[in-house]
Amino acid sequence: MSDLNLLTQSLARNVKRWRTDRGFTLDTLAARAGVSRGMLIQIEQARTNPSLGTVVKIGDALGVSITTLLDYEQGPKVRIVPAEQAVRLWHTDAGSYNRLLAGAEAPGPLEMWDWLLMPGESSASDPHPVGTVELIHVTKGELTLTVDGAEYLVPAGASASFEANTPHTYANGGDVPLEMIMTVSVPGVH
Repeated sequence: MSDLNLLTQSLARNVKRWRTDRGFTLDTLAARAGVSRGMLIQIEQARTNPSLGTVVKIGDALGVSITTLLDYEQGPKVRIVPAEQAVRLWHTDAGSYNRLLAGAEAPGPLEMWDWLLMPGESSASDPHPVGTVELIHVTKGELTLTVDGAEYLVPAGASASFEANTPHTYANGGDVPLEMIMTVSVPGVH
């Protein structure tokens, strides 16, 4: 089975499992996530590969990490993620990408990402639930971080943290590739 098929099957199984655990109907989850009921049905039946944005919205609505939604199996308390198992969820033809390195539930979703943004490229993110915090550490280049319309420059070696419940964008306005590590902490669903 291909990686894409494994991810599609895992997503289908885990969305249904977490939706049921939370006591959400398809309509409830659709409303919480801002996605159509039809899309959720297709996801739970493994008949579609939704966009990263859709998976993020579903994870946020369920209060679980993307890692949990895509996890093939529940592992032990210590989980080692080999480099080849990091999941690339977004990329561009110019070579930009992000990779989900690891994730956990602590008490809500906690994710660690590896990012590469080529010169002139950017990636916008919809607001996450209130209480979501992102931590960023730039290892190469300079990040132009826009949060709720305000721009912040984060040079190599510097770090930033922000509340991610407003629109935000990661951009590389420089002439060298931008490399950064990002951690996202989403509050649990109560």
